[in-house]
Amino acid sequence: MDYNSEYSSAAAGIGAGAITIYLLLLVLTYIGLWKIFEKAGKPGWAAIIPIYNAIVLIEIVGKPTIWILWLIIPCTSPIFGIWLVNLLSKSFGKTEGYTVGMVLLPFVFIPLLGFGDAKYLGPSAKEAQNGFNNPNNPFGNNNPFNDPFNKPPTTPEV
Repeated sequence: MDYNSEYSSAAAGIGAGAITIYLLLLVLTYIGLWKIFEKAGKPGWAAIIPIYNAIVLIEIVGKPTIWILWLIIPCTSPIFGIWLVNLLSKSFGKTEGYTVGMVLLPFVFIPLLGFGDAKYLGPSAKEAQNGFNNPNNPFGNNNPFNDPFNKPPTTPEV
């Protein structure tokens, strides 16, 4: 096999170019995450520490710190990661469409959130808004059992 052909040098150039572009997009994403942390009142340098940045994101959105375990477990991390990104976008007043953009194109939407005009509105998690009161009521104020039309039928009295 001839390793001195022009094809191998072209492939090496393409690979080096792809790695360079990937590293630039990664740096751009972390710079945007740094700005997001600063907007939320957290230290910006926390964005570059691997597990600590997840803990700070959990604090920003208002979830309990135990969520770090759900983000470390391989089977649950994609679900809780997307949920965390959704809560992050809601903490800055964005919609679910922005969450989809942050999941599919993080190198575009994370810097937009960090450098854009979005303001940190506070933690968006329901637990943080309620102050962790009444954790056993999954319905909150929208209890369907208080609805007068949602009751079992009664037998008429004789």
